[in-house]
Amino acid sequence: MIKFEKTTQAFLLSGKNYSYAMYVNRHGLLQNLHYGAKIEENDLDFLARVVGAEDVPAAEDVNKELQYNRLPSECGFFGHGDYREPTVLTVRNDGAAMSRLRYKEHKIYAGVPGRNDNMPCARAVNTATGKSVAQTLAVTLKDESSATEITLYYTVYDDCDVLVRSLEIKNTGEETLDIKRAFSFCFELPHGKYSSLRLRGTWAQERIPEIAPIAHGITKLSTLRGASSHVTNPFVGVLKEGCGEETGECYGAQLIYSGSFCITCESAQDTPLRVQGGVSDFNFSWKLKRGETFVTPQAALCFSGEGLGGMSRAYADFLRLYVINPVFVYAPRPVLVNNWEATYFNFDNEKLFPIIDEAAALGLDTFVLDDGWFGKRNNDMAGLGDWFVNEEKLAGGLDSVINYCKKKGMKFGLWFEPEMVNEDSDLFRAHPEFAAVKPGETPTRGRYQLILDFTNGKVVDYVFKMVSDILKNHDINYVKWDMNRNFSEYYSPALAAEKQGEFSHRYILGVYDLAARLTSAFPDVFFEGCAGGGGRFDAGMLYYFPQIWTSDDTDAYERAKIQWGTSLCYPLSAMSCHVSACPNHQTGRITPFETRGVIASLGATGYELNLACLSEEEKEQAKKQTEQYKRIQNLVLDGDLYRLSSPFDTNYFCQMIVSKDKKNAYVAIECIHAVPVHAQRCVRLTGLAEEKTYYIEELGVKASGKALSGRGIPLPREGEYASCVWHLRACD
Repeated sequence: MIKFEKTTQAFLLSGKNYSYAMYVNRHGLLQNLHYGAKIEENDLDFLARVVGAEDVPAAEDVNKELQYNRLPSECGFFGHGDYREPTVLTVRNDGAAMSRLRYKEHKIYAGVPGRNDNMPCARAVNTATGKSVAQTLAVTLKDESSATEITLYYTVYDDCDVLVRSLEIKNTGEETLDIKRAFSFCFELPHGKYSSLRLRGTWAQERIPEIAPIAHGITKLSTLRGASSHVTNPFVGVLKEGCGEETGECYGAQLIYSGSFCITCESAQDTPLRVQGGVSDFNFSWKLKRGETFVTPQAALCFSGEGLGGMSRAYADFLRLYVINPVFVYAPRPVLVNNWEATYFNFDNEKLFPIIDEAAALGLDTFVLDDGWFGKRNNDMAGLGDWFVNEEKLAGGLDSVINYCKKKGMKFGLWFEPEMVNEDSDLFRAHPEFAAVKPGETPTRGRYQLILDFTNGKVVDYVFKMVSDILKNHDINYVKWDMNRNFSEYYSPALAAEKQGEFSHRYILGVYDLAARLTSAFPDVFFEGCAGGGGRFDAGMLYYFPQIWTSDDTDAYERAKIQWGTSLCYPLSAMSCHVSACPNHQTGRITPFETRGVIASLGATGYELNLACLSEEEKEQAKKQTEQYKRIQNLVLDGDLYRLSSPFDTNYFCQMIVSKDKKNAYVAIECIHAVPVHAQRCVRLTGLAEEKTYYIEELGVKASGKALSGRGIPLPREGEYASCVWHLRACD
């Protein structure tokens, strides 16, 4: 997994299908040699002597002028001959910020780096096998210009294609250091033609794939919203020329982080491509006194020699095996109905009970009560933060609804928005200082809300008590944790003036603290993340929440695109996907009930409508959809995804999930537009075992995996937004 060759001072890190090599060059600098397909230990000498020598400055005397622009560094420094952006930037008391980082020492050990905070991080133990196959290399670099040490962490799993990176900055001197940038990783690729893959979006259109050439200069992906956001996602793909869905080479960089972030790709005529990122450095500063350290969030790097599909499957396996809560990751998910689009704020027991009746009759197992059950919450202008039951709405309190669910054999779930407060609330009237606003200034509001100051431990303690009291006193199986606005003030009344630059990162640390405390105190409660839809869909939140509400947009066509993009670096099981009413509440589009069910089956499924208002035909379809979903749920939880036909490039959306043993598969198809005349198109069922014979249930035919992947199957000629599914099983 991790090997050190003393003669060349070279390191070789090898995962399942990749290798990462670097060495300490003659100037004491840690230089990258290779990141890509697997190589052997005996290749290190060649790489150090030939590949490495090309990038080491020619000057033998370190006191002579050295320019490091062509050096593929493992941690970029500032000034002293390197004109690229640094990975870490610290400013000393005299205002100087230059640095040069030289190798000091290293350590190789079993397991993962220890942390003393609640920052989400990859675990050492494989959830599926219960074994630890993780090994970590810690390389310490010393800055020759200041009393700063930076330790780079590399965690390798021998059953996984993801390399986990992070770093720690330590002040070893007497004077205070002011950190201005603390990225989590830096890797460099040989000069060439690359494209970036990013997941852009907005509310109701999250994670739409966007591929563009990486141009000369700095290509930057970032957010200042305090959350990974609807607009961006903390992931960048770097594609080599010719990379496609199942062929070619590509790299992924994904942050296990949920706050404001930055990822950059820097390219110049005579330099390698530098990719690095981490906590956003805009308006960021962090003071380190003597002996103090700052540890960055982790980054999950991935190399794929099997195109974007290979990268996606590697990320899905990594997140399921090492990041998502082991208690829930492979457990059957709640098949639920949520009352939000059925009633919005306007509900009482008489409106809720018929929905529960129909949910039970249709085979659903959980009813989730959304916004409006607490305080004086009859609209979004009041009551937020008052986590006590509104018994004017719910006669008999929450237990009246919970007991009704139990009577029907169903579990109960509840919505919270713990991070926000309305000014028209008992909480704000009692504790206006709990809001993250600057005294004396008019705050910027969003959805009539202010953000609670989660940099303040007293605020986190207060919210924990309010939420935990509800969970302790009621039989609640499921929590939907929402977050409906982004930052605007970037100020905490509880932080000193010189620490205001720490606000954004400290805020998300407060969120993680609350999430850690609640999930630990209530280990049997299933938590789903949400942020105005998919505004905080990232690996950091998945550490605490096994699934996340993918988007507020539930339209069957728009959701096909959103779920396609999300699947590029997140597993299907992480996506909460619901069937909703038509005309759709977000787009007004009308799509067949069957198609809504097909798209929702490609994730953790459920319903977001008034089941009591369905026609008898729709009720029968919903019952069948629930039965069919439970049949394929193990594929959704653990299968390998193959994206076969893109809704962005073709008239069909088509995805297939294949079991790990290649014995079963599920194909979901949506025809987007009705076309009067078009050529018959075939879809190749990639991912099957070529030597196996498969029976396709809906078509009543048998064929070899080789034929199905080579020749393919004609796609059905269907009407507008029509859909179909195929179930495959191996005959031998």
